[in-house]
Amino acid sequence: MQKVILSVAAIVALGLTSCKQEAKQEAEVTTTEVSKDIAMTDVSFGVRGNCGMCKTTIETAVNKVDGVSSANWDVDKKKIDVSFDGSKTDVMAIHQVIAASGYDTEQVSGDEEAYKNLPGCCQYDHSMAMNQSGEVKAEEHSEMHH
Repeated sequence: MQKVILSVAAIVALGLTSCKQEAKQEAEVTTTEVSKDIAMTDVSFGVRGNCGMCKTTIETAVNKVDGVSSANWDVDKKKIDVSFDGSKTDVMAIHQVIAASGYDTEQVSGDEEAYKNLPGCCQYDHSMAMNQSGEVKAEEHSEMHH
């Protein structure tokens, strides 16, 4: 009789162990999902534009891209900082959505029609320097003309 009881106890013990392992696996899955959210890609690149209205148009366009968590265009430096989930989108898609809204980026020229439809104050000079460091040196400008 005792042997039977022992084997039942052993089965119950095994059952508990397997439940613990399953619970452990679920916890591990949750952890991976959390770390995936943290694994964002940060990029910065030049985007031409003039004013606060440009900033709104550019950032609104970028924020519509699936996977983008933040976009911040710097009016003075003509540069955008974007944080995005690399599994949902890529840098080129971000360049293209900015270009489609009428703005030149370092890699894609702005859409002409969209550019013409921008408010007058937003119609930037197509030769303006992008991705500026913020410290514009006179020497750099004189060298460019030679």
